[in-house]
Amino acid sequence: MTQPTDIRRAALALATTGVPVLPLSRGKRPVANCGSCTRSACGDRPHMLAAGPCQCPRPCHGWAAASTDPGVITSAAWLPAWRAAAALAYHPGGAGLTVVDLDDDAAVAWARSALPPTRTVVTTRGEHWIYQGAMRSANAVRPGVDIKSAMSYARWRGPGTGVTTTPLPDAVCALLEHEEPTRPRTTPGVVRPSLVMPAAPGGGGACPHRSPAYLERGITMAIQRITDARTVIHNTVYGAFLAVLSTHGRCGCLTDTHVQRLFTAAQARGESPRHCTAAWANAQTALGM
Repeated sequence: MTQPTDIRRAALALATTGVPVLPLSRGKRPVANCGSCTRSACGDRPHMLAAGPCQCPRPCHGWAAASTDPGVITSAAWLPAWRAAAALAYHPGGAGLTVVDLDDDAAVAWARSALPPTRTVVTTRGEHWIYQGAMRSANAVRPGVDIKSAMSYARWRGPGTGVTTTPLPDAVCALLEHEEPTRPRTTPGVVRPSLVMPAAPGGGGACPHRSPAYLERGITMAIQRITDARTVIHNTVYGAFLAVLSTHGRCGCLTDTHVQRLFTAAQARGESPRHCTAAWANAQTALGM
């Protein structure tokens, strides 16, 4: 049986590669990192951020609490969660990844005929196919197939086997009924973004980051993901913006200069100012900001 200390050790090793981690209970549910949320007292929906009933100062569990910061992972606040953990999970979107979760043999057979080969992880019921690039998550996009990326988590079962991680293909994006994540939504109350680069979001409390180097590393990684993208640039830009905002968008450490660097990288890959502004606004909306 895997021990909590082994799970936390694996979490620290994975976090050093830039993959945000979180502990899971035996039911594959996120373990609460604060007393107010134990036994689902908060409604077990902090992963929905503003949409959920959790009143914690910042998300205490779920994908939004996934971290790459060793100081956070080993903190006293997380210690009870690691003691209760039965498995390790990660936030694919925060690492610039998309997991195609194939739940049965029929789904695996479909993927082998319809999708390009990529790094594959065997699960208890099927396989996880992991692609480079983030996108919106969705369940049941076809029989036995879920998409786990932005605002979602997947169980860590090891690095997998096969070829290196393939750039996110159009065939996976098409599973979301050809919807572009960067397209401005018509949700009531959401203002259509202007063509002017938006200001950095305001802070919502004390910055939890230990040093400016943590933010700089996050911005650099996001820019690198955008620069290295070979296909589906819209989805990659959206995923990079979402990853930065989910980690740094609520504490006030993001500045207009950081936002400008992200927009410059995206426009260097062919994104228009309109698409950049729309992607930023939709990422904020998705995070309830």
